[in-house]
Amino acid sequence: MTQAISNIEIPGLKKIRSGKVREIFDLGDALLFVASDRISAFDVIMPNPIPEKGRVLTAFSEFWFGKTKQIVANHFLTSDFASIAKRAGNVEALRGRAMIVKKCQPLPVECVVRGYLAGSGWKEYRQSQTICGHKLPAGLVESSELPEPIFTPSTKAEVGHDENISFARSAEILGQPLADKVRGYALALYKFARDYARQRGIIIADTKFEFGLTGDQVILIDEALTPDSSRFWPAASYKPGGPQPSFDKQFLRDYLETLTWDKTPPGPQLPAEIVAKTSAKYVEALKRLTT
Repeated sequence: MTQAISNIEIPGLKKIRSGKVREIFDLGDALLFVASDRISAFDVIMPNPIPEKGRVLTAFSEFWFGKTKQIVANHFLTSDFASIAKRAGNVEALRGRAMIVKKCQPLPVECVVRGYLAGSGWKEYRQSQTICGHKLPAGLVESSELPEPIFTPSTKAEVGHDENISFARSAEILGQPLADKVRGYALALYKFARDYARQRGIIIADTKFEFGLTGDQVILIDEALTPDSSRFWPAASYKPGGPQPSFDKQFLRDYLETLTWDKTPPGPQLPAEIVAKTSAKYVEALKRLTT
């Protein structure tokens, strides 16, 4: 297993943002996105990075950007290491975990699509039989497949938790025409990826997209259909009525739920076994879906 990388600095390049996972550098006419091996859970970055995670996320995003560009354009330009080295220097840590992307104006709404009842959606359904304003049938259980995928946007939080909002609220923020457009793109992307993944033995229970504007054009940005932004379940063992095994960081969340940690920083040190198993799940998802 290769050494995990938490922090990435590039001499001579201005870092304009450091997120939970990605470092973003300004190339002038474009941006350099670099995926570290950091992992967050409950919006807290864990002290242990996960080997291979950044490369897995980058490979996933490049794969899906290529597969879905007929549905909606995206910000991906290249992940070729030689091309990146010309712009950013021959920094070996960038190999396999960096991509050059278009600059754009990110939209202030995250576009979540749910095809199954899990996470905060399951919690809300138990209270009100709704998710973000969508009235759902009675009698659904945890992990039930929904009659149709639903668009459940959320606000973007720089610090702390994103907040689920109704589609009407997203239209107030974005304007009705733009909200309609990103909802249409998000649902089309999810349905395409859901069907593709199902043929390869993986259920995409839900996922999160982000969009931006270049002029008047809406494009898909950030990451796409990764284990960080989606719930991936093995189809062979799918059984509604409780939580599902997963190929994403739900495995880590489940471990953390067994601790007395109060879900505030700093995160607890992770045992080597949990780190290794989390890494293996990310790598396995990539192999199943892209090879």
